Amino acid sequence: MLRLATDADFNGRVHRALLRELPELDIARAQDAGLQRAPDPEVLAWAAADGRILLTHDRRTMTGFANKRVAASSAMPGVFVIRNRRSQIGQMVEDILIPVLCSEQHEWDGQVQFLPL
Repeated sequence: MLRLATDADFNGRVHRALLRELPELDIARAQDAGLQRAPDPEVLAWAAADGRILLTHDRRTMTGFANKRVAASSAMPGVFVIRNRRSQIGQMVEDILIPVLCSEQHEWDGQVQFLPL
């Protein structure tokens, strides 16, 4: 099962729903690590240091910083960019759980993926 992290602005309702659906999910929140106001590169470094794929809604800046990490040959376990559809929590959870349950951690190394796949 994939190890995940969420950035500070990730929808908390999705985080809670993921844990209700899959209580054994290994998911960490940036704000619990004291990174609620940290810049994107710092959040990516935190997720990479812990070997976690980062879940984010930030299409605008997070993807660029993730790609810079890859270009610099820095560790980047992966980023999943999920459109924040506040009225579709269940669909967002399903979009995340498909790769969580059907793939291996190493398959996402160095990748920025937009969910749904």
